[in-house]
Amino acid sequence: MSLDDHAEELASDLGVDKEEVKSDLENLVEYSVPVEEAKDSLRRKYGDDSGGGGGPTTKSIAEITTGDSNVTVTGTVLTVGKRSIHYQGSDNVIFEGEIADETGKISYTAWDDFGLQAGQTITAGNAGIREWEGEPELNLGESTTIGLADEDLAVDFPVGGDAGLAELEPGDRGRNVEVTVLEVETKTIDGRDGETDILSGILADETTRLPFTDWEPHEAITEGASIRLEDVFVREFRGAPSVNVSEFTTVAPLERSVEATDEAPRLAIRDAIESGGLFDVELVGNVIAVRDGSGLIERCPECGRVVQNGQCRTHGAVDGVDDLRIKAILDDGTGTVTAILDDELTEAIYGGDIDDAKEHAREEMDQEAVADAIRETLVGREFRVRGSLSVDEYGANCNARTFDETDDDPGSRASDLLAEVRR
Repeated sequence: MSLDDHAEELASDLGVDKEEVKSDLENLVEYSVPVEEAKDSLRRKYGDDSGGGGGPTTKSIAEITTGDSNVTVTGTVLTVGKRSIHYQGSDNVIFEGEIADETGKISYTAWDDFGLQAGQTITAGNAGIREWEGEPELNLGESTTIGLADEDLAVDFPVGGDAGLAELEPGDRGRNVEVTVLEVETKTIDGRDGETDILSGILADETTRLPFTDWEPHEAITEGASIRLEDVFVREFRGAPSVNVSEFTTVAPLERSVEATDEAPRLAIRDAIESGGLFDVELVGNVIAVRDGSGLIERCPECGRVVQNGQCRTHGAVDGVDDLRIKAILDDGTGTVTAILDDELTEAIYGGDIDDAKEHAREEMDQEAVADAIRETLVGREFRVRGSLSVDEYGANCNARTFDETDDDPGSRASDLLAEVRR
């Protein structure tokens, strides 16, 4: 049944204008509300609960599933974020965060300003449920009632949005961080309303470093500044968390200086992969192979993609631009990762620049000669790589910022590991 048919059936049952019902139905479905749940919501809106399967069910948070239609739940507000989104051709302000009780926590999106504050214990009546990234989420709309609960709950989750950068995960909303700005630059992008300026760069604290984007440039975000950001949200960027600063974010200078960590967390490759992606991580392993597509390569002058046989996947036949790259497979016994080295790191390992590599390939009459020389240098030796890890259906890749041979004594490391196991 098409959406138009659903709207016509619903309008006939309720005795209301079809176009009005269709518009409401489209709004809900576009926001990923299942059709039947959307129809139930509109029956309640227009005063007919006959097809809605009864009123909301009172549930604990742990009991809520994506199959629920509407629930009544009591919980403590952990975080409150405010954000503007473009929806149905217009800008809308929403409120979002997490709510918890003694059984667990759940994210929420509020389409009206209910005056929610972190630390409040509330009862949300007739809250809709939608699926968000495979998990249930509370959808607080015009049919939802919010009231303060009679008693506070003892929840096992931190209240308020304060967090270190290392604690942030994609999907977090209403978070507060105290950071130093390591790098910042202004970029011009094509936005909904034409070209617009944004800020991007790298933030750091005592725990880690993360990229950021400021969609409404704040003057206080300058290189070297120590600042407090209140109400940021976190998205995934190239497999790692990225801090997003909005027009509703409060940016304030700090009296103290935030010390940026110089160290990246060193993880076993398996643990790093299981994290799903990290912006700054250190991995140690033996190079067991140098993949095809290493050494002297050609890139598309338009998009920078690697050119194969003079063909770019996006722009077709092009005159490629010469470049150097290494794709080295590291193995530490727990897993493998491909370390991708740019031209500068590759030049240091190869011992020459692009002109040297081109001359080498001409002499050998084989472009693979450069990659073969790199293999002889790397394979079988142990290296420490620091960079950004992304994990997707194609595997785990670490875009290296540094790549150095280890000077650790394998015997001492083995003894230390054995002693740790025996404790």
